[in-house]
Amino acid sequence: MPLLSRRALNRATLARQLLLDRSDLSVTEALEHLVGLQAQTPHTWYVGLWTRLAGFRPEHAADLLLDRRLVRTALMRSTIHLVTAADCLALRPVVQPALDRDLFTNFLHRRPIEGLDLAELVAAGRAHLDEQPLTPGELGALLGQRWPDRNPASLAYAVRNLAPLVQVPPRGVWGSSGQPRHATAEHWLGRPLDPEPAVDAAVLRFLAAFGPATVKDIQTWSGLTRLREVVERLRPRLAVFTGEQGEELWDLPEAPRPDPDTPAPPRFLYDFDNLLLSHADRSRVLTEAFTRYAAARKGPVPPGVVLLDGFSGATWRLVREKSAAALEIRPLAPLGRREAAAVAEEGERLLAFAASGARSLGVRWLPEP
Repeated sequence: MPLLSRRALNRATLARQLLLDRSDLSVTEALEHLVGLQAQTPHTWYVGLWTRLAGFRPEHAADLLLDRRLVRTALMRSTIHLVTAADCLALRPVVQPALDRDLFTNFLHRRPIEGLDLAELVAAGRAHLDEQPLTPGELGALLGQRWPDRNPASLAYAVRNLAPLVQVPPRGVWGSSGQPRHATAEHWLGRPLDPEPAVDAAVLRFLAAFGPATVKDIQTWSGLTRLREVVERLRPRLAVFTGEQGEELWDLPEAPRPDPDTPAPPRFLYDFDNLLLSHADRSRVLTEAFTRYAAARKGPVPPGVVLLDGFSGATWRLVREKSAAALEIRPLAPLGRREAAAVAEEGERLLAFAASGARSLGVRWLPEP
């Protein structure tokens, strides 16, 4: 099997992720290619589209959320993803086993729902949510009237995992805010879920967006287990490579695998960017310096990553101070003059996008950790 170096793997993944050159794809086309974006924060994922799409503006995605052509819903890894309406209906049956496992192994919520008729619970939850969108607290309070001896938060969490729910606007709309209110996907979109889980198709789509990849990578991305048999079933349709550690890497035969020396410009990735979370072995993008820094750093939200020559060479965060906004960049290793200038130039473009209403914008360099 042909050998793929870490650098070759990096360039192949960046090409699939639209990070070597900004793409002219529409928002819906890009999201379907990428199989969605992780989006548990209301707004940081907009940077994920900005860094990938030429000429992207916030309203390009916000309007689609308002029109119900995009939704934010729990999918891969039981986390909130931004996907097209069609992918919401197609992917939820595929990843349902991961959401089941998350519920039934969850230390906080597993015991409070033991012994319940879960079909009855889900039916009750659906009835409430189809009347009007509700926050988890509101849904739990209503369900608690029927099951007063159970933890309301656990009742709402069980419905969230067992029924396909979407977070409705204004949550997630650029420039707006609001509590996370949910409706059922079928009610919100006016269509049923796809009747059969298309696992094979989901695996092929993952490889198109994240490959080449190991079986463990596919399982990490999806939250599913026992996918070896799926990949073996697809073997006649796949190309197989070997990584530097001897791992077996699967890919689509015609997918892009650029020359390892292909230039990779600076790119700013948001805190929960799928590229940083969707592989069991993240060394195709994340360096040891970043891993050490992230492990020593305190706080529940990971830092934004600046890709330099395709790898994590710095971190960033946006700081707002009254009418001013600054982009703080912390290199993880010394930067050359040209590299620093290219990062600052891309950072200024990000500031103009993310903090367009600020009167004063600037890039600040922080010391290496």
